Amino acid sequence: MAEKKMEKVTKSVTGKEIGGSADRFWNPRFWDGMTLSAWTKALWSGSFRMAPSRVAMSGLIYGLGVVNSSFALASHIFRGGRVRRTQLVEDPIFVIGHWRSGTTLLHEYMIRDERFTFSDTYTCFAPSHFLVSGPFFRPWVACLMPKARPMDNMAAGLDRPQEDEFALCAFGLPSPYREILFPNAGRIDEDYLTLRNISDSARKKWLDTFEYFLKELTVANNKTIILKSPPHTARIKAILERFPNARFVHIHRDPYTLFPSTCTLWMKLAAVHGVQHPKGKGLEEKVYSDFEHMYNAFAADLPLLKEHQLVEVGYTDLVRNPVETLEKIYSGLNLTDFESVRATFANYAESQRSYKKNKFRISPETVDTISNRWKWYLTRYGYSAPALSELE
Repeated sequence: MAEKKMEKVTKSVTGKEIGGSADRFWNPRFWDGMTLSAWTKALWSGSFRMAPSRVAMSGLIYGLGVVNSSFALASHIFRGGRVRRTQLVEDPIFVIGHWRSGTTLLHEYMIRDERFTFSDTYTCFAPSHFLVSGPFFRPWVACLMPKARPMDNMAAGLDRPQEDEFALCAFGLPSPYREILFPNAGRIDEDYLTLRNISDSARKKWLDTFEYFLKELTVANNKTIILKSPPHTARIKAILERFPNARFVHIHRDPYTLFPSTCTLWMKLAAVHGVQHPKGKGLEEKVYSDFEHMYNAFAADLPLLKEHQLVEVGYTDLVRNPVETLEKIYSGLNLTDFESVRATFANYAESQRSYKKNKFRISPETVDTISNRWKWYLTRYGYSAPALSELE
């Protein structure tokens, strides 16, 4: 039953893409800003097993890697010293939550406060050299970028906020996001979701690279940084090792909506950005198990947080009452002067009124599995299974 459902999803997601626009090797990819060594490491993680139609894409990224490596060297020479000497304004604020839970929408709201800075798409995809290459490349790359994200039609572009996990990938660090490249290869870098079952030296290297990226962002814009990346939900303990005063905003959403939406997310990303054509085999179990690993780690880390370090909000509240929800966040994190940005948030909320969310339907079997395996989340946030009349 599960295999048939995923076969249906696979066809609906990739039917027009396989052999079509997704195979145009010159289309922009997440990996275009990687250096030669970072791209080689990424391909090594999947044993270089790629579809014939994606070989040209890989070759183009290798070609871009020559340019990226050159600019990265220039950045190291002319900006590296300044970056290493830079101190963050204060420890970052993290928007966390499972994929498709509303982290992007919440991040979009919070960056409207001009007292904060953030990692945008260009800085995340070219972290090794954006400080020196931005003036040259941004205008050209911007012309190639889609105007909306393929999974939900939210605004996209080089200046839009982006997940810093992609920056870590582009630096060559192990990441579960390498599974986007190799969707049919099984689990890749699974332990890097939580950073728990890796060596101390590997975790230190991850934290050192992460901190270097944050210092780059500070050199570019000397403000408090607000980041958004779902994997950080499972990394609070590791983040606090380096940033003990970090603050977190956790957003939750109905898990019976999260599940099918996340399955579709991974299929669409792999169809466009992978070096393999996704078959969907094992995808449902990946989503189930990633959720469990994420929230087992999150639950274990909660006692480490002090007052004003964590606020939790619901996606439904953010959509229905955005200004009130943001006021709750500012109060809970002890952020000052909310009144100065109240009108800004209200204006952005008005601009989002026409946005149409995707709708998903799931089977009774899937509902039962979610109810059994994600019970902690359901109990903590008060979600209940949908009525039978709402299922397919």
